[in-house]
Amino acid sequence: MKNIHVGIILDGNRRWAKKNLWKPWEGHNKGSEKFEKLLDWILELGIKRTSLYCFSIQNFTRPEEEKKHLFDIFRKAVDDLTTDSRIDENEIKIRFVGRINLFPSDIQEKMQALMEKTKNHNQHTVNFAMAYGGREEIIDTVNKFLKEGKTEITSEEFQKELWVPEDLDIVIRTSGEHRLSNFFPFQTTYAELFFLEKHWPDFEKEDLVRVLAEFEEKRQRRFGK
Repeated sequence: MKNIHVGIILDGNRRWAKKNLWKPWEGHNKGSEKFEKLLDWILELGIKRTSLYCFSIQNFTRPEEEKKHLFDIFRKAVDDLTTDSRIDENEIKIRFVGRINLFPSDIQEKMQALMEKTKNHNQHTVNFAMAYGGREEIIDTVNKFLKEGKTEITSEEFQKELWVPEDLDIVIRTSGEHRLSNFFPFQTTYAELFFLEKHWPDFEKEDLVRVLAEFEEKRQRRFGK
């Protein structure tokens, strides 16, 4: 797939759990386990950039018990990535993007350590959108320019300062919702959108292959021309 950038909105963990009569966080556990497989698929299919919508700023309003379990899942996921041999062997750069200062300090430290560990990797990039919001990303970027005293900038200058400066080529959303929900609004201007009915824990390699095939064979990207 060469230099393609795939975004995935990991939606439906709680609905998957409800369907199976489980607690919401058990669905989140299954969703986290699915990422273990996704990483193999990314490498096998040669996807260079991947951005995953894992936890929005608005998700901080969820019940405290659910957030506690989610934060424990995040801790384990970052620890697992830190020791995952695939990361160094395949030179995968890990980035956590969003207002990560909103997380407990120990999670922030784990995230920062992993980003530092992988900052020079240059074969693949995986962005985890955590405490992320597209509007918030834009507002924070505008405020950065204002603090620097800049009152006029180009689109290119603005994009370089975003949390994720690269445009997305594809956005996949699971669980049947047909909206982007504040997912990289600036970077998805010309992205091709794919909405899948199945919940994230049910997402399989065949789904990703099917999306990539349609993108390559059937979608015509004109970029407004």
